[in-house]
Amino acid sequence: MRTDPSLHYLDNAATTIVDPAVADVIHTAMLEHWANPSSLYRPGAESEAALGHARAALARTIGCKSKEFYFTSCGSEGNNLALLGGALTKTFGKKIICSGFEHPSVRRPLEQLASSGWQVVFVAPEADGRLDVDRMLEQVDRSTVLVACMMVNNETGARCDVERLAREAKKINSRVMVHVDGVQAWMRLPVKLADSGIDSFTVSGHKIHAPKGVGGLFLSDKLIQSFRPPYLGGEQERGIRPGTENLPYALGLAAAAQKLAPTLRERTARVRELNDRLRTGLAAFPTVEINSPADGVPEILNFSQNRIKSETMLAWLAEAKVYVSSASACGRGEPSHTLAVMGRSDRAIDTAIRVSFCADNTPEDVDAFLERFEAGMKTLASF
Repeated sequence: MRTDPSLHYLDNAATTIVDPAVADVIHTAMLEHWANPSSLYRPGAESEAALGHARAALARTIGCKSKEFYFTSCGSEGNNLALLGGALTKTFGKKIICSGFEHPSVRRPLEQLASSGWQVVFVAPEADGRLDVDRMLEQVDRSTVLVACMMVNNETGARCDVERLAREAKKINSRVMVHVDGVQAWMRLPVKLADSGIDSFTVSGHKIHAPKGVGGLFLSDKLIQSFRPPYLGGEQERGIRPGTENLPYALGLAAAAQKLAPTLRERTARVRELNDRLRTGLAAFPTVEINSPADGVPEILNFSQNRIKSETMLAWLAEAKVYVSSASACGRGEPSHTLAVMGRSDRAIDTAIRVSFCADNTPEDVDAFLERFEAGMKTLASF
């Protein structure tokens, strides 16, 4: 993989390997664009112009206006910023609707609001991992201030029709804010936010071969009129996200996105072949149950092998430099919340494995995984 052919990295939903070309852009920016973008002298103006070009390029990849794209440090910060900055300004109600399998950076802020008196309704996904949009819409009423739903689930790859959700929710209550965690969807699915009804949308650099520590947040111009950021500081990012911008990483984020955006269809087809190859290989194991829906994004395949604890199997695979995960990396080894709300058994949750691809992966990576996995199923102690 990249420079090490013995490495079989299949945990791209946790993070991707930084593209060397992106690293070069960042290194150059650190040396050439050293000035603070907020400074008034010429080097500062040049930094500000570079930041503006990066912002415009990134806005084009999600179909929004340049001024609606705000730089953040990561998807988690963007989710917190959007949810708290949006919900806490609403005065006409205290009801929030959220999908039941959100990332912790969405679920936990809403749980905190619930402990403060907000009515938060979590709508669980179906047993096959899909989210029934109609069930979420049934909960929307005139007192609903916020609807939150991720576009692609980070553990199973399930796709959610967030465009329809936003459109129909606004018909029920035109004042409702719709937030979408787009971290696992960006550069895997087409995104066009203009006139979509979506008010906020988060992206993250380290999921698309840019570094950790940079991300972005779309906030619609309509939302911004009543938006109050949860923390204060300078006037950077229109006062929404104060603090001096990380210009080199912003340029790196733009470089990564510009490289990937034109190849979306080609990459999807290539990764679909890898996903199909893995599904075919796993069919030979009678105890394996696939947790990812067939129409999910091909980059993620989650399954339970129902025999060996996940951590035991992961350690076995890692000895052969085959790297996968058991759930969200942000869970730090905690059992999968997503599989639990899908109704999976404790055994299925305790033996789950998530394989996640990028376009750099090869059939040899899949074969290496299957070979080592088969050996583990035969060698390791049963559950």
